[in-house]
Amino acid sequence: MIERIGRLRREAEAAVEAAPDSAALEAARVRFLGRRAELPNLLRGVAELAPAQRGPVGRAANEARRALEARIEARGAELQAGELDRRLARDRVDVTLPGDPLRPVGRLHLLTVTRREIEDVFLGLGFRIAEGPEAELVHYNFDALNHAPTHPARLRSDSFYLDDEIVLRTHTSPMQVRAMEAQPPPLYVIVPGRVFRRDSDATHTPQFHQVEGLAIDQDVTLADLKGTLEAFARAIFGPQREIRLRPHFFPFTEPSVEVDVSCFNCVRGLTADGTRCPLCKGTAWIEILGAGMVHPNVLAGIGSGAYDPERVQGFAFGMGIERIAMLRHAVPDLRLLLEGDVRFSEQFG
Repeated sequence: MIERIGRLRREAEAAVEAAPDSAALEAARVRFLGRRAELPNLLRGVAELAPAQRGPVGRAANEARRALEARIEARGAELQAGELDRRLARDRVDVTLPGDPLRPVGRLHLLTVTRREIEDVFLGLGFRIAEGPEAELVHYNFDALNHAPTHPARLRSDSFYLDDEIVLRTHTSPMQVRAMEAQPPPLYVIVPGRVFRRDSDATHTPQFHQVEGLAIDQDVTLADLKGTLEAFARAIFGPQREIRLRPHFFPFTEPSVEVDVSCFNCVRGLTADGTRCPLCKGTAWIEILGAGMVHPNVLAGIGSGAYDPERVQGFAFGMGIERIAMLRHAVPDLRLLLEGDVRFSEQFG
């Protein structure tokens, strides 16, 4: 009996070693250790043997069974590792390839598109782009721009103060002074960036974007300002646009003007179906920005003396990027630009 167990063990070990894959190994396991296999049946029949044979036969059968189980487990690990390597090689996926189906590429936000279009216009007119800090000194945000000590914008209810001397800039105009301090005239810059005010409704948000423009040179007049802004309006809103200047007040310009562009949605205030234009409210003009000639006090405040108001003059203007985007694309609510709704953004791809 013990010799028979030995032959079964050797035969089983040879079959396990020769198994070429997991399926063949499982077949060998069933053949030698399955419920109907000879070795398990020998173990179940040990009780029927003579008492002198039970111990040796039982030990030999159990040793053979445990040895086969261990060998099958080891051989199975070897086969599975090789099969995994072959499967990985066969099923390799190049993760650098585009997905299937192709996902659409992303797109720039409408505000980014509008900002870049504005920048392109003024770069073509000879301006350069400058940027400044969003947390600004009160000196640059108000004092150097000729704001009176009692100006409402200085109130903590209107602006975000970080401390008594630092405020989140309420406009990009502080870069007028910083740019003049950095270089002598002539100076032609635009300053795009975020600004902050305590407003929140359908047409105002606590954070929005502006583009400030500044041109300082000899013999610069209000006519140069109008020509520059007319070129801008025609590039952004269409080649037939006209602009008009209306008197206004800003602390850092004198004279100051509000600038309107002729409505691009109607003819003399009426739409194609004869109804009042909803964009210009029937006036045929749309306000787009504020501007003016740089105040002599601002020029005189530049410590270098290079900006003597008796020798150089200039103009400045400022516009809201959100407003330009809303006018161009008929966006009814400013908050739509900030909500991150992909369905809204995809309209402007």
